[in-house]
Amino acid sequence: MKVIPSGESLGAAIEGMDLARPLPPAELEGVLRTLGQYGVVRFPRQQLTGRELRDFSAQLGDLEINVGSQGYQEPGVPEVMILSNIVENGRPIGLADAGQGWHTDMSYSRMIAFANVLYGIKIPKRDGTALGATQFANTQAAYADLPADVKRVLEGKTVLHDFNKFWEMMRREKGSKRPPLTEAQRKSKPPVSHPAFLKHPLTGNKVLYANPGYAVRINELPEKESDEMLEFLFRHQLQPKYLYTSHWQERDVLVWEDIGTIHNAVADYGPHEHRLVKRCQVMANRYFREDEL
Repeated sequence: MKVIPSGESLGAAIEGMDLARPLPPAELEGVLRTLGQYGVVRFPRQQLTGRELRDFSAQLGDLEINVGSQGYQEPGVPEVMILSNIVENGRPIGLADAGQGWHTDMSYSRMIAFANVLYGIKIPKRDGTALGATQFANTQAAYADLPADVKRVLEGKTVLHDFNKFWEMMRREKGSKRPPLTEAQRKSKPPVSHPAFLKHPLTGNKVLYANPGYAVRINELPEKESDEMLEFLFRHQLQPKYLYTSHWQERDVLVWEDIGTIHNAVADYGPHEHRLVKRCQVMANRYFREDEL
C-alpha cells in the first residue's frame, strides 16, 4: 500500500491494493486515514465485478439503494448504480451524471452521505485525452479560512437543504426533458436542515457544510441576510486554492468523502463519446446519529 499525494488541496493515489479481496483491518484503517487526509483517493488498475465493488464499498459503511436508479442497477446487486450515456436498442443503460453543478450527495437527506465509490469501466477520450473529469473543493480548508466574524455568525446555525433546488437547476439545462417534481415526489423528499459546520468524522476538523447544489436558507437569519451569506459561502469554497481535478483512467476506482468535499462532474464529452461508470453510495450513519444532524 503506497500513498502518492497529488500535491494539491485534495487528492492522492493508493498503489498496490487489490480491492477485489476483503481488506485486512490494518489496510482498511489505512484507507480511511488516507481518505480523511486527502479527501479523494484513486485506486488505479482494478478489476472488479459489480458484487466486488459492492463488497469493497460496504467495508466503508452502510450502502444506500437509490430509488431513482431503479432500472439502472447492476443485475442482482441493487446497491450498485450504473452511470452512463450509452444507449442500446433505443434505451439508456444507465443514468447520466455529468453537468450537475457543484454539490455534495445526500445533503438533502436526513442521514447524510459519507463517501462515494465510483469504478470507471469506459472513459471517453478525444485526441488521446480523457474527458469527463471530476472536480472537487476542500470544505475543511474552506472552513479554516472563513473570516472570524463569519464563524461567529454561523456557529450553532443550521442550513436548509432542498432536493427540489437541484432538480429545478437540472430542468433549466439546455435540452432537459425533466418534468417538475410532483407534489408526491416533493413530499417524499422534504427539505431538511443540518448544522452549517460539521465535525469531520475522520479528522476531527470542522467543515463548511453548505453546498451550492442543495443549500437554500440559513434558518436562523433573516431572508436577505441568509441569501447574502449563502452567496458568500458558495463563492468562498470555490476559490481556486481549494480545488482539485481528478482525471479518470479506465479501471480506476475513485473514492471521495462527502463531508469534507463538494464535487462537480465535468460535461465535456458528447453523446457518442461513451462513458460507463458504476457507483456505490456509502452513508454516514456509522459516524452520526440523525438527531446530531
